[in-house]
Amino acid sequence: MTARDAVAEGDLLWSPSSAAIEGANVTRFTAWLERDRGVRFEDHAALWRWSVDDLEGFWSAIWEYFGVRSHAPHTSVLTGREMPGAGWFPGARINYAEHALADADDRLAVQVRREDGGELDLTRAELVELVARAATGLRRLGVGMGDRVAAYLPNGLEALVAMLATASLGAVWSSCSPDFGANAVIDRFRQIEPKVLIAAAGYRYGGVDHDRRDVVQAVAAGLPTLERVIAAPAPNGDRTTPGTASWDDVLAEAEPLTFAPVPFPHPLWILYSSGTTGLPKPIVHGHGGMLLEHLKSLSLHLDLKDGDRFFWFTTTGWMMWNFLVSGLLLGTSVILFDGSPRHPSLAALWRLAESTGMTYFGTSAPYVHACLKRHLRPGEIADLSALRAVGSTGAPLSPEGFAWLYREVKRDLWVGSISGGTDVCTAFVTSSPVLPVHAGELQTRGYGAKVEAFDGDGRSVVDEVGELVLTEPMPCMPVSFWNDPGGERYRSSYFDTYPGVWRHGDWIRITSRDTCVISGRSDATLNRGGVRIGTAELYRIVDGLPGIVESLVVDTGTIGRDGELLLFVSLEPGATLDDDLRRRIALDLRTALSPRHVPDRVIEVPAIPKTLNGKRLEIPVKRLLLGDAPGEVASAGALEDPAAFETFVRLADELRR
Repeated sequence: MTARDAVAEGDLLWSPSSAAIEGANVTRFTAWLERDRGVRFEDHAALWRWSVDDLEGFWSAIWEYFGVRSHAPHTSVLTGREMPGAGWFPGARINYAEHALADADDRLAVQVRREDGGELDLTRAELVELVARAATGLRRLGVGMGDRVAAYLPNGLEALVAMLATASLGAVWSSCSPDFGANAVIDRFRQIEPKVLIAAAGYRYGGVDHDRRDVVQAVAAGLPTLERVIAAPAPNGDRTTPGTASWDDVLAEAEPLTFAPVPFPHPLWILYSSGTTGLPKPIVHGHGGMLLEHLKSLSLHLDLKDGDRFFWFTTTGWMMWNFLVSGLLLGTSVILFDGSPRHPSLAALWRLAESTGMTYFGTSAPYVHACLKRHLRPGEIADLSALRAVGSTGAPLSPEGFAWLYREVKRDLWVGSISGGTDVCTAFVTSSPVLPVHAGELQTRGYGAKVEAFDGDGRSVVDEVGELVLTEPMPCMPVSFWNDPGGERYRSSYFDTYPGVWRHGDWIRITSRDTCVISGRSDATLNRGGVRIGTAELYRIVDGLPGIVESLVVDTGTIGRDGELLLFVSLEPGATLDDDLRRRIALDLRTALSPRHVPDRVIEVPAIPKTLNGKRLEIPVKRLLLGDAPGEVASAGALEDPAAFETFVRLADELRR
């Protein structure tokens, strides 16, 4: 890192202009609260405090302000604050798709782009027409209220249309990306017993067409409840997926589009935990919770408006896809990209931003860090004049990543790092258009999200690292896990540590100015000689060193037994793990963290193993090194690169000898 790159956590990088604050959605919302509700707030902090103290007042205001349409009145806002068990808006009858597809007019609704150059733009009226056809076809195939529709599709138009059609019928959507292996897909879908599977024959990634017909056949054979397999076209036009119906057949007829009124908690979609060990948790989200949370989050925190062009790089197997398509709720057009962010180079997504007129660019911290390491200069290679904001998630964004965005993308840029998860399909800790941006920090806790940091004794702390917890309920918390009738699996996932308090599993530090720093998963913490840090703090240092692509750290210690601190690194072409690099790693970690966090061994590996959503396999690798069987630790179909994991299987045998 050069002197011009130097940045410290907490450095002020950007402040919104007075015009930006005045025009922000949250400013209009605050004015409406004062005018229509008679409540006034001096600043953002006061509004946040009210939103978590007066849950009924806040969430009823969201309902009214955004004009939520219900086919029956609710009898109350909240039945009680206990967790789990809080009930929201009993009596209401709504439909998520009805709000996403309001106003069938000629405004741009979706831009579909593929890495091979394929393009398609649809207006809201054209999207409504396609959804009406898909709903008609699904209904004709016997799909009705509560049935599960599973999809094995790339991030294209078919997935969006099928999801909205499924929701309109009161059926339940669930999707996997076509890079998932057969076992990973079966592990997910078999639990929810789908009636229909919509699957593509293949997908394109990194300039290569991947044939998935054999996988589709295996998946269909592994789902005994299936009544229909619908063959959707692959990006190369292949429609030969074995099926009992084709996508064209589904779209053949159009009846008027109607929306089944369903109770507030009626299942909308089912998402899954990463599933690296055991069966993935099938997490059920309801129509009402997703509708209210995404209206709030996308409008008040991401400041999306009618006319914005919203993008997040994602696949249909990550919750950010669901978050992205909810941009339709606000009249925003969404950009669906199917392909590799690195093909033909890392510049691909920045050129996509130029060609689509993108106003909000959502990506992952690893992508930003990769661009930084490659010294990419997006502001010079693409016209980003329309771009006003960049969002980052998936991992903590380092201070250097923040600084690179301001230096190399554009100076007047709102960078919003956000953190949440599949469990709630949103961000607990997020961005705000009316607050400044500090390097390495997330701007705020979400409205209505009573996020706190708990120390080891369960006390709320400030300016200290603690467990990220929620001490009040939110409408977007899971309705349930599928096929968990007693709720035992649900309770044990979030409420076993602190009864009545949601424990999310991340380390968080809430600063005295109410910004937040996420420092990794709490179950992967490094506790060396009583000095505890999150793995993200170590990755920020090691991954920033010249020659290192990425790293993974594992502490093999267990309760009552010390272990080794092992650092695995993958290197850039031409780089070597010589004595100079080892000394540099040790010196930087000793200086920035502590002498206790200098690794006992540094080991070179070809690649770092990750889930399909890009999460480093810290806990599975630790279990592997402690002697657990590979099949119990991770499922190959749930991994981005199974070969990277196999390297660790071999290493584990060697290291235990």
